Amino acid sequence: MSDNQDRPGVVTTRWWWVRHAPVRDDGGNIYGQTDIACDTSDRIVFEAVAKILPRSAVWYASNLRRTHQTAEAIWATGFPQPAVMAKEAAFAEQNLGQWQGMNRKAFLASQPAGSNWFAAIDQPAPGGESFLDLYNRVVAAIARISAEQAGRDVIAVGHGGTIKAAVGLALGGLVEKALAFDIDNCSVTRLDHIAAGDNSTWRLPMVNQQPWMADVAHAAMHQPAGPEVTTSKLA
Repeated sequence: MSDNQDRPGVVTTRWWWVRHAPVRDDGGNIYGQTDIACDTSDRIVFEAVAKILPRSAVWYASNLRRTHQTAEAIWATGFPQPAVMAKEAAFAEQNLGQWQGMNRKAFLASQPAGSNWFAAIDQPAPGGESFLDLYNRVVAAIARISAEQAGRDVIAVGHGGTIKAAVGLALGGLVEKALAFDIDNCSVTRLDHIAAGDNSTWRLPMVNQQPWMADVAHAAMHQPAGPEVTTSKLA
């Protein structure tokens, strides 16, 4: 268990990333930055997600409506709706350019075996971005927001690529390694930014957590492995 937040001069900013709900109307095609709607009909999923998110957080979402719909589905469970949710274009999915609209299964089958993304991290889509481009814009926004919201909980509703980029940052800039992580729809990933003066580091308390899958009878098996776990909670 970490006690960093109890040490003088240490500021912990906790990022709670939520991937948007599933897209059903993509026709099996790559959609990237296409502004397409998502399916928020499964209330059980959103009730479970709402239970593990902090109530006093500042909210961000990408500029794409599927992240806004996902946030609204969480609030519809009775979760306190924030007065404002900032729309952050830097948190949008990778711009996949001319690949958008192509059949996803056929495209991925054309890539080398074992690929974890659409292409090598430094290969831009024709008319679009590379994953490294996505990483750089996400990292810049995280740095800015971490400074602006230092010491707070930040809930960010984003995309698979966006959240993988954030994980890559938390891994110390191991961008390609982050692509090996699954980030499922509606899953929660928490990354803690810990700063002390000019020094900073990251912790990864949970990645791709899917709280709706936890049976209440086994709640103790799903305790977050972080400083918020106390003796009283585990009793």
